[in-house]
Amino acid sequence: MEKNKTPQAARANWHLWEIIGVILVFGLLLILLLSPNSMSTLFDTIIQEVKPVVVDIFLTSEIGIAIIVSVIVGRILERLGFTDGLIRIFVPIMKWFKINPSVIIPSVYNILGDINAAGKISGPILVKANATKAEQKIAVATMIQSPQSFATFVLGLIALSVFGINAFPLVILSIFVPIVIVPLLLSRTIYRDTKKVELTELPRFTPNTRFLNTIFASAKEGAELLFLIIIPAVAAVFFFIGALKFAGVWSFIESGLSSSLTFLSIEPATGIVSVLAAPTLAVAQLADLAATIDPRLIVGSFVLANSGLPLSVIFGQVPVTWAETSDLTEREALGAAVIGLIIRIATACVLGYWLTPFLV
Repeated sequence: MEKNKTPQAARANWHLWEIIGVILVFGLLLILLLSPNSMSTLFDTIIQEVKPVVVDIFLTSEIGIAIIVSVIVGRILERLGFTDGLIRIFVPIMKWFKINPSVIIPSVYNILGDINAAGKISGPILVKANATKAEQKIAVATMIQSPQSFATFVLGLIALSVFGINAFPLVILSIFVPIVIVPLLLSRTIYRDTKKVELTELPRFTPNTRFLNTIFASAKEGAELLFLIIIPAVAAVFFFIGALKFAGVWSFIESGLSSSLTFLSIEPATGIVSVLAAPTLAVAQLADLAATIDPRLIVGSFVLANSGLPLSVIFGQVPVTWAETSDLTEREALGAAVIGLIIRIATACVLGYWLTPFLV
C-alpha cells in the first residue's frame, strides 16, 4: 500500500525547478505590470545582436558560401589523396615526438578551407587512425592555431603589406611552426596519453567514392554544416551577448576586453571584431587603420585573427562539430579549444612584443 502511495507523495513534494518556475511566473507577471515594454525591449536587443551575425555574415555574405565551398574543396582534396600525402610527410616527425601524425590534419584543412569543415572532415580521420582521446584533444587545440579560413590569411597579408611589415617570418612563426610545436608541448604537459604510430599501422584515408558523388555529397554536407550546426551555435552565443547587453553588463565586459587586448599587444578595435564577430572582417578592417598605429598592435591582431576565433566558434561550433564526428564529448572538445585559444593569445602577445622590431 505504501509503495502505491510513494509516487503520489513524491509528486506532492516541491521540486527545485518547480520553485524556480513559480518565481519566474510571478516575476514575469510583475515585470509586465510595472514595465510592460521591458520584455519586448529584451527580445529586440537580442534580435539586434543575433541578426547581423546570422543574417549579414553567414546567410547573405561570402562567409556562408565559403563554408559550403570549403567543405567541397576539403572533400575533393581528401579524394585526391591529400590526407594520405600529409600522413606520409608528418609520420617521421610525429613518430619522433611519439604522437599520432593524424593530429596535424585538422590544422591543414583549417588553413585550406574552414574550421567547421576541418572538424567535419578530420574528426572521422582521427577516429580511423585510432588516435587516443588525448591526441584528439591535441588536434583540436592545434587546429585553433591556424586561420579559420583562407580568406582571413590572404586579407591579413594585404594588411601587413599596407603597414610595411615583413610577412614571411611572421607567417612561418605564427602559422606553420605551431602545427609542430603545439602537439609536442601539449603531449609533454596536459595531454600525455599519446603513442608512437608506424606508417604500416595506419589505414589509407583516401575514399573510393566517385568524383561526381564526392562533389554533390560534399555540397550537401556543407549546407547541413552551415544551417544545422553553425548558425544555431552562433545564434545561441549571441543570444547571451544580447541578454547581457540588455542587463547593462556587456559594456563593462567590452571595455575590459579592449583594455586587455591593448595590454596583450593586440589592436583593440579589430581584436574585438576577431573575438566576437569574424576574423575575416577584422583583418579587412586592419588595412584601413591609420598608419600611425604601433606596428606591434598590427602584428598581434594578425596573429589573433589567424586563429580559431570568434568565440562563437570556440564555445559553439567546435564542441558541437567534434562531438558529432570524433570520440570527444562537447565538454572535452570545448576544453581543448579553450586551451588552444590561450596558447594563441600568448603567441600573439609574444610575437607582437618581441618579433615586431625585426619585421619593420
